Amino acid sequence: MRALVATLLALLLAAAPAWAGDLVVQVRGPNGAPVPNAVVTLYPGGRPSPLGPAGGSYQIAQRDLQFSPFVLVVPVGADVSFPNFDNVRHHVYSFSPVRRFELRLYAREQARSVHFDRPGIVPLGCNIHDNMIAFIDVVDTAFAARTDGAGQAHFTAIPGGQLLVRVWHPYLRAPANQLELSLAVPDHGIVTRPVPVNLRPPPRPGNAY
Repeated sequence: MRALVATLLALLLAAAPAWAGDLVVQVRGPNGAPVPNAVVTLYPGGRPSPLGPAGGSYQIAQRDLQFSPFVLVVPVGADVSFPNFDNVRHHVYSFSPVRRFELRLYAREQARSVHFDRPGIVPLGCNIHDNMIAFIDVVDTAFAARTDGAGQAHFTAIPGGQLLVRVWHPYLRAPANQLELSLAVPDHGIVTRPVPVNLRPPPRPGNAY
């Protein structure tokens, strides 16, 4: 019996993934300046990590004639609320093939919600205020984060080995505004990886798409 238990434990340990602890991806511009609002997604072994049920609360508010946040990351299956905190009405829409929708005029302290069931980028606009632009990145992996003001995306419990890393930003100078790279992550410790990028100037109001 002890021999059988030892054999089963050995098999379980062999099948278990090696964990690298924490990974920090630093997105920097050509002058070394941090790039906030970039979305970093990780694919261990080049494959999406399984997503659990899309719980949590996701929101893009309309406040001071702007969307907030500018970039939102949500898992496939998420519902996103669009509350209006302004004293004027807004008309939120997207022409994205990922999720086309239109939330017709609604007033202060009202909200609408939209379900997102496909991965991809969803640009947002307001049909009344052309300067209002935002983006939703609907992701199909458990490892996804938006860079903070320091240009950093933080991840924990990342499987060791080879990672496919995708970095997206609405103004990134790259096809589909996205870079892909491969990282070899050791099986322990805290790993920091810089990712240099080039950005385009933001578009003029009315040219979100």
